[in-house]
Amino acid sequence: QVQLVESGGGLVQAGGSLRLSCAASGRTFTTYVMGWFRQAPGKEREFVASIHWSGETTYNSNSIKGRFTISRDNAKNTVYLQMNSLKPEDTAVYYCAVRNPVRSEYAYWGQGTQVTVSL
Repeated sequence: QVQLVESGGGLVQAGGSLRLSCAASGRTFTTYVMGWFRQAPGKEREFVASIHWSGETTYNSNSIKGRFTISRDNAKNTVYLQMNSLKPEDTAVYYCAVRNPVRSEYAYWGQGTQVTVSL
């Protein structure tokens, strides 16, 4: 059974940093694309960033504008999201997800971790 478990969320003041982690189990995702999404209250879920097994990254530059960095440790089947210069508008539930690189849809999702940024 595939499981994605996020951790690292919490409450932080504006300008602060958090590092999210997502550990995958149940199978090896070495060749898959791992991504982060977020959903704020009353808003649709939005793409944040993704990373290919090769290390190639894609960001939603409009919303994070160079403040976030995605990385992965294939040996640990884990993806990370380093978030710096956090803003109140970054407040959301953050989800990690995994997809086959030849498919567009993410097949596996974590349960989410809450990130709250206060003024």
